Amino acid sequence: MKWTIDPVHSSVEFAVRHMSISLVRGRFNRMSGTIETADDGRLAGVDASIDASSIDTAESRRDVHLLSPDFLDAANYPTLTFRSTAIDALGDGRFRVKGDFTIRGETHPAVFEVVTASPVIDLWGNRRSGAHAVGAIARKDWGLAWNQAMESGGVLVGDEVQFTLDIEAVLPESTHAT
Repeated sequence: MKWTIDPVHSSVEFAVRHMSISLVRGRFNRMSGTIETADDGRLAGVDASIDASSIDTAESRRDVHLLSPDFLDAANYPTLTFRSTAIDALGDGRFRVKGDFTIRGETHPAVFEVVTASPVIDLWGNRRSGAHAVGAIARKDWGLAWNQAMESGGVLVGDEVQFTLDIEAVLPESTHAT
């Protein structure tokens, strides 16, 4: 079954270490994609796209910098994509999803730990399901190497980017059983 990600009820958030002392958090406000499941509900595939220009860290100057060629280069690479390549069932609705994550035109493997929710029928008769996923990447692997050394030691921006996704998806009307 092919589910459509509901962007209004889904979120993609990230966190990066700042000056080695705190985490700065942000989110992408626009995403789309599909999730495939087997008839028994097992996760079978993920294909997602994130609009780079929808980045939001609650600080406009930082957002402008993150959209620049120093980071996402959103003018030349408007989307980040993830396509699963392997999914390992871990039991109890948990999965390890491996895939190709493309940022700035560079594709590298990424892994997300996913916990799925059992499907429900919403108030309008649509079948919906959800998932919570977490994963991390080393941003330098994707050429996101901009940084500044601090006089006291360390760097301004950490290398590890932690992702947290909460996804709600709907099964298109024509494909779910009545």
